[in-house]
Amino acid sequence: MNKKIEKMYYSIGEVSELIGVKPHVLRYWETQFPMLKPKKNRAGNRTYKIRDIKYIIAIRNLLYERGYTIAGARKKLKEASNDPTALVEQLNIPFADPEKRRVLLSLKKDLIKLKEMVESL
Repeated sequence: MNKKIEKMYYSIGEVSELIGVKPHVLRYWETQFPMLKPKKNRAGNRTYKIRDIKYIIAIRNLLYERGYTIAGARKKLKEASNDPTALVEQLNIPFADPEKRRVLLSLKKDLIKLKEMVESL
């Protein structure tokens, strides 16, 4: 039986690696985007749900790919009526699913290592 195992919560380090931004950037975005409010566990560490990660992907896309200002990105997200999935689809962001993104990043790392091995021959 093939069951997809998906994590319920992701740490700030995992999200940082998945999205490609530093943890301090994620913490800053929390102060700038009211809809981005990850819960904290008993130890005080942030725990991101899939919904939070979709918001972060949308924020990253708006700021880095589309050139929005923080104010402009905040406005665009408010227009999305609290549905990050619809915004991700509207912006046509590939690999918005964290598990698929993790596989893609792992594959990318393996290909870079393979390229380095071939070049060193």
